[in-house]
Amino acid sequence: MEDASLEPAHRLFSPARLASLGDRLEAFLEAERGQLPLWFVASFGLGIAMWFALGDRTAWIGLLCVGGSAAMFGLAWRQGRAGRALAGFGIALTLGCSVIWLRSAMVAAPRLDFARMADVEGRIERVETLAAKGDLRLTITTASPGLPRKVRVSLPQDDSPKGLAAGARVKLKARLAPPPSMALPGTHDFARDAWFRGIGAVGRTIGPVVVIDPKIPIGLDRMRGNLDHHIRTRLPGSSGSIATALATGDQNAVNKDDAEAMRRSGLTHLLSVSGLHIAAAVGAAMLLTMRLLALVPGLAQRTNLVLVGAGVGALTGIGYTLLTGMQVPTVRSCVAAVLVLGGIAIGREALSLRLVAVGALLVLLFRPESLAGASFQLSFAAVTAIITLHSLASVRRLLGPRDDGIPGRLVRGVASLVATGLAVEIALIPLALYHFHKAGLYGVGANLIAIPWTTFVIMPLEAGALLLDTIGLGQPLWAATGWSIDQLLGLARYVAVLQGAVANLPSMSRWAFAAMLLGGLWFCLWTGRIRWLGIAPLAIGGAAAAMSPTPDLLVTGDGRHLAITGPTGAPVILRDRAGDFMRDLMSEAAGYDGDALLLSDQPFAECQRDSCVATIDRGGHRWVLLATRSRDRIAWDQLTAACRDADIVVSERWLPKACQPRWLKLDRQSLGTEGGVAIFLGDYPRFSTVAQRIGNHPWAAPPPPAFKPRIGPRYPDQRRPSAKPRARFPTDR
Repeated sequence: MEDASLEPAHRLFSPARLASLGDRLEAFLEAERGQLPLWFVASFGLGIAMWFALGDRTAWIGLLCVGGSAAMFGLAWRQGRAGRALAGFGIALTLGCSVIWLRSAMVAAPRLDFARMADVEGRIERVETLAAKGDLRLTITTASPGLPRKVRVSLPQDDSPKGLAAGARVKLKARLAPPPSMALPGTHDFARDAWFRGIGAVGRTIGPVVVIDPKIPIGLDRMRGNLDHHIRTRLPGSSGSIATALATGDQNAVNKDDAEAMRRSGLTHLLSVSGLHIAAAVGAAMLLTMRLLALVPGLAQRTNLVLVGAGVGALTGIGYTLLTGMQVPTVRSCVAAVLVLGGIAIGREALSLRLVAVGALLVLLFRPESLAGASFQLSFAAVTAIITLHSLASVRRLLGPRDDGIPGRLVRGVASLVATGLAVEIALIPLALYHFHKAGLYGVGANLIAIPWTTFVIMPLEAGALLLDTIGLGQPLWAATGWSIDQLLGLARYVAVLQGAVANLPSMSRWAFAAMLLGGLWFCLWTGRIRWLGIAPLAIGGAAAAMSPTPDLLVTGDGRHLAITGPTGAPVILRDRAGDFMRDLMSEAAGYDGDALLLSDQPFAECQRDSCVATIDRGGHRWVLLATRSRDRIAWDQLTAACRDADIVVSERWLPKACQPRWLKLDRQSLGTEGGVAIFLGDYPRFSTVAQRIGNHPWAAPPPPAFKPRIGPRYPDQRRPSAKPRARFPTDR
């Protein structure tokens, strides 16, 4: 009997067999027809994501051609859902790529080419308080010649003059620089954020700020400023900064230690005015309206109280969104809340994946760049995970309502909270590891306490205190509010220091992240047994992410800072006076939960004031690193001799052509075109750069020349062994 596996190809792809496969596909899509609109939105998001992932104009045009071809092929296919699904996929993919490309062109604005001192005169567009740093941050629309249309500068809050508010015209002197790109491959891209905000330069003021035309805040700006000042006056210290964040959405008010504790404990989402806060405000307004109207029998009999309550709740959500400055997470949550209230008002299901898809589509149509941000991904992933969990038949059987008394309802309620928290944490861990290189592991337990505590204790107390302040009786409630916030901070600090509270990971590959996203979407958007096929890409992507290699050497784009991954995994930094931001950046990029160490204190390095020489042993091979750490003049013969003895040379200065290390030379010229570098040593040494990550997107530097360092022997220690580092880089006095 002939083996079916050896069946000729012409039989495997015969018209009859293809027709059978087509019929099966049609039957499947017919059964899942309710999910197809969800995949249209997912395909729209895929088009946006591919535009960010692909590196140049040619690739974007190719993506549009692929989407257009898929759409035309689907429309030309035989009648049925399969053809329409393929056409929808192609159209959505093409639209997504087109929308983000168009958005990027619409927000294009001049940018500063190089750092310089400048006189800035213009009108303030926005004032932000950075309470943790004691600074104010001004976004200024300027008409100064030779400067971008919009710049952002910081100044000490204590030095701010009167009348400094949105709308005021100011004159100042500042040191400006182009918006900073990724410091290291895989870190946050501030230049991308600045591009879509139209900011062409950033910097810090030098000397006093002169207010030419003061502006008295009016409307919401004045209300927001007064509310901020009022809360800080009533609740000074850490509790006041948390209360300010809850009321106005100003997370900059929270000091660094408190923000870090909230992040490590998985509670940082409480500081961002988003779904939880909007839901609490809308729910309270709706419930209070319905209860008050129900006290009037005649009105209750003639009026649809649910409809009226939904309307008041929607207005409350919109007002809260306007008060907090219309941040992207708040707007997104407000849109979702209004859609939920609309569903309630017309008697439809209040919360469904279609509702989530509509909310996501509205945000992406107007702000497609938000897809690349952590905020969009985290919030929609959390909501999708909750809805998917409670749509499972097994979960509905176990946790669904039934008449079994108060004890049974209590047990099911607790079980539902635990299951929901666990589902959300599982959904958010890959996103947190990709964007922040770390994720809190005890967030489920912390959130079980913190979310109801914030929703039903802190926010009502703060709202009551603000209300009673109108008649001068709010002080007792402010004391209670401060105490309740202190308990929340105590919980965050306790969880943050527990052993194993945080999982750390170096920068994961994009394909591993994409595989996990695909698996998660596949599981959530389908409803039949086929959804379980999504576990495969989830597992593959998770395994690849877990095996992400740790860089052996990290170099920032300016060449001033580098870190060697030590034997314990701790980053060992070059400069003794590196700031907290750079230390944290190196620790996160190395996937290490702890403080960075100093290279000058290590036995494998020998440092002077102007340079360090270190020996790095990896995989049985020895690499000699030479790094400068000053700008003093160095004798040419000493410099070139030191370069010859090193395998890798890193410097923030321009090095002469005669400086030829055995493997890799990273100086101001090469780093200026390629940005930060992550180097992986071992049997097959390689490196990745920021320029490779960004490609030729509009916010990147002009296309650099090919980065082709002179590559010496693969195993440099076989050519010129060195028993210990030699500090042969003295400064010429």
